[in-house]
Amino acid sequence: MKKLFFVLALLCIANSANAQWFFNKERLANLENFDKKRFSWGYFLGFNSYDFKIDYKDQYADTNTDILVERSAGFNVGLIGDMRINEYFNLRLEPGLYFTQRNLTFPGFEEPKDYLREVKSTYIHVPLLLKVSTKRLNNIKPFIIGGVSTSLNLSSNQDNPEDNEQGKFRMTKSTNYYELGFGIDFYLYYFKFTPSIRGVFAMNDELVRDDDPNSPWTGNIEKLSTRGIFVNFTFQ
Repeated sequence: MKKLFFVLALLCIANSANAQWFFNKERLANLENFDKKRFSWGYFLGFNSYDFKIDYKDQYADTNTDILVERSAGFNVGLIGDMRINEYFNLRLEPGLYFTQRNLTFPGFEEPKDYLREVKSTYIHVPLLLKVSTKRLNNIKPFIIGGVSTSLNLSSNQDNPEDNEQGKFRMTKSTNYYELGFGIDFYLYYFKFTPSIRGVFAMNDELVRDDDPNSPWTGNIEKLSTRGIFVNFTFQ
């Protein structure tokens, strides 16, 4: 996934270098002075797809160690605070609320109450991002964006005394990430509209292990960390 986003980001830069060839016809410029403001505000709506990256202590302990992760589409909503550094660089704060669910299927069990864990998460997600844009081409401006973020998982179960023996899958409350993505600013008549796609990758282990160190659910997990894709639509 990391390589995919790196390649897509390079393609975005390469395409923007030749974009003037496609958009060389002079057009009426919308919101001509929008990017000259020091600070601007907005909001975003979007979708997410969260996954888990799982590292095992012993990958080949037996023939069936892998935990299956089933993803589902989630929903994002939040606010944007943007500070202009210069014509090409902006610093952004994008606090938001993210709803998602992942289903984990553990090997070695026969009953759904044992092998299935529905991991529903509600995140307060706060990224600090650097936006690097090309020169504006008529009413569009491609960009790449990246930075770091932190989140608070309101559904973590971290402090729950029950564990997987009682059907409770537990995760840490807070997680730190790095992010990378790209998008395009469209300058419309009344506002700026921006679709973007971004990959997020957790830097820390999020698993709260069962009390039993030999737990069939968590005993073989070395590290469990979130990764995901955000597709956001921004209005400023």
